[in-house]
Amino acid sequence: MQRTVNVVEDLDGNKIVFIHDIIFKGKRSVEWSDVEVYLKQFVGEAYAIEETEDLIYIGADLPDEYTHSNYTMLLRGTNAKAKANAAQGLPELMEIATQKAHKNNFKEKHKKDAKYGWYRYESRFALPVFDSDGEIERYNVFQVIIIVRHAEDGKMYLYDIMNIKKETSNLFQS
Repeated sequence: MQRTVNVVEDLDGNKIVFIHDIIFKGKRSVEWSDVEVYLKQFVGEAYAIEETEDLIYIGADLPDEYTHSNYTMLLRGTNAKAKANAAQGLPELMEIATQKAHKNNFKEKHKKDAKYGWYRYESRFALPVFDSDGEIERYNVFQVIIIVRHAEDGKMYLYDIMNIKKETSNLFQS
């Protein structure tokens, strides 16, 4: 599936991933199984974070964790659709990520897959809002936390995105 994604800077010089298509639509809820299938195209890829030069891999566990995590299951409405459609911009979201923070692993179940702990990064993306004629009216901007696990093999793997928050002050008119 073709991705229509680009990175732009806002007036303050902060980067935002603009995702121009809403491919995961639904009046009531997101079809997370479709998102899971979509994410499988990224498995095996690696992306560098510009700010830190960290190389982040996409492991085979990402599609399942992204779509079935406890956080995902709690999402409703705009934030659920935002997370589903953010999947289109995952490479760029990682590339522009900032504010790296480390946390040790304390859970036994992650003894190997996050042996060296967890990293959190901040990132931003924008999704279009369409008018009644199907034309883009504006873009809503969202902040997100990217969760990365530092595995026993020494590599860092994208684990999930969470804490999705819509920025009310940044509504880009088209």
